[in-house]
Amino acid sequence: MSIKINSVQFKADKKLEDFIENKVTKLIKHHDDVIGAEVILKVENAPNLENKITEIKIEIPGNDLFAKKQSKTFESSTDTAIEALRRQLKKHKEKQRKK
Repeated sequence: MSIKINSVQFKADKKLEDFIENKVTKLIKHHDDVIGAEVILKVENAPNLENKITEIKIEIPGNDLFAKKQSKTFESSTDTAIEALRRQLKKHKEKQRKK
């Protein structure tokens, strides 16, 4: 299982990449059918302070799950995106059980 982290127009430091990998790994270790994950980090040119965007795509058989969150820090936007994906994975698992 692979986790790809891409930062757009800036270089993410090792501490941030480790934080994201840790969060994503915790999320997907509870779900056996995850193929991989891709994380995209962006800084929006906006006048407000909430200009850090984290997009996370989780690849699972059949379809992909996606969350995009914006916050003051990448850590905060990653946390909220992970929480959104946790809910999506839970719903997906429940649908699979009903089949």
